[in-house]
Amino acid sequence: MNLREIFVENFAGDLEYHPRRAVVYLILAVASFCFWVFSPSVVQFTTVPLVFAFGSLALLIKGIFLMRKSSEGLGLSDQELARLSNRSNRKSLPSIVGQASQVVQDFGTGSFLLWPLLNIGKDIDKSWSDPPLFRVFLTGAILFLLGWALRRVASSNKKLSTPSG
Repeated sequence: MNLREIFVENFAGDLEYHPRRAVVYLILAVASFCFWVFSPSVVQFTTVPLVFAFGSLALLIKGIFLMRKSSEGLGLSDQELARLSNRSNRKSLPSIVGQASQVVQDFGTGSFLLWPLLNIGKDIDKSWSDPPLFRVFLTGAILFLLGWALRRVASSNKKLSTPSG
């Protein structure tokens, strides 16, 4: 597996139409955004609330992508489309460990990738002289790597527990 495939798997590998997972992501996005909004104004622009703000943005974007219909039904006949939309063929949620590790990874992706937006805030509000750039980036990177490691452990445990015929 080359580096490109690793990034595609980690960032976009699970962006298939899955409305139940999308609802989970959207609820978590609202909850983490509320953490930032309802933080006291004195600490609202410190490391932890900013990580929650960026994490909520990442979860919101992921939830929107999980809500959109993909090309699953393209090129199928009417019977195949009916079979695809049958209740018994609906996708179930991943395991709790897999889902939690994916959410942690996606939450960390927000601060891991969006930390440069803090420079824009610094340009808008001149009184903000020392934004926590490195701390927000580092926290996001740690959460991203923690989620990635948990996903690897969970997927390797699933492969070990599956009996090979």
